[in-house]
Amino acid sequence: MPGRLNGKHCLVTAAGQGIGRAAALAYAAEGATVLATDRDAGKLADLAAHGIATQALDVLDDAAVKSAIAAHGPFDVVFNCAGFVHQNDVLSCTDADWDFAFALNVRAQWKVMQAALPGMLGKGGGAIVNMASAAGSVKGVANRFVYGATKAAVVGMTKSVAADYVARGIRCNCVCPGTVDTPSLGERIAANARAAGGLEAARAAFVGRQAMGRLATPEEIAALVVYLSAPESAFVTAQAIVIDGGWTN
Repeated sequence: MPGRLNGKHCLVTAAGQGIGRAAALAYAAEGATVLATDRDAGKLADLAAHGIATQALDVLDDAAVKSAIAAHGPFDVVFNCAGFVHQNDVLSCTDADWDFAFALNVRAQWKVMQAALPGMLGKGGGAIVNMASAAGSVKGVANRFVYGATKAAVVGMTKSVAADYVARGIRCNCVCPGTVDTPSLGERIAANARAAGGLEAARAAFVGRQAMGRLATPEEIAALVVYLSAPESAFVTAQAIVIDGGWTN
């Protein structure tokens, strides 16, 4: 039933494509007032047609994060979606890989929460949804060393925030997807194409590791994000919810 987020003010990072975009659209369809942000403002342009406010925002810029949230908040819901998937193992991971992965996948989520939480507390509550992954604390995945490390950190960070603020009306959960058919995955497929024997073979390898024999759609992940943001999940907090088509079964 539409309208589950009527009257709610929602912030989405990395809303230019993939899961972030799907979540922004799903929030709007449920009646929310949405601020969709992305480093690339051009990817946000057509969201205005759906009644979604947009702003260019690099979540690695602490001052910009504070400014955007101060200008557009307070928010009832925050979906921390920005991230990057490195392909490496413990030997090939560089200092630059490590620093960037933790800066974007973990620290940026912290800074968004740190900026948004006071406003949520002032409103008497709110819901935070962080992007984690089935790769990390849930499942060890080959060639995902630093990515898995960052996503395990997101799970721990999420549970800590949930424990600290549960008595003050804040819920904090994270979603742990399997392989999702997004532009980000397309980049990894292209990067693996030569070693796999072509684009189709590289894509087939990603599909083949999914128990259902297909990739998830961004909209399927967004549906879970909406649930965790809506009043119907009022008794759900501190959870890392796996949505991976049976990959970790």
